[in-house]
Amino acid sequence: MPLFEFTCHHCQAQFEELISSRASEPPVHCPQCGSAEVQKQMSTFASRVGHLTAAGDEPATCPTGTCCLNGSCGL
Repeated sequence: MPLFEFTCHHCQAQFEELISSRASEPPVHCPQCGSAEVQKQMSTFASRVGHLTAAGDEPATCPTGTCCLNGSCGL
């Protein structure tokens, strides 16, 4: 089941909800105030970027040679 992010129009709470692909699912309610006035948000996802060595246990060096610690340069 996909995980969706929602924002409540009543109390502005942001929360996540697992939603089945079945059309008969009940409406989503805010866990803070119980309101059904919620809006599904565009979600982003995290991804680890980098290449592994042949051994598969350590990241290889950055192809540009200028990467920052923890991949914060975007490569």
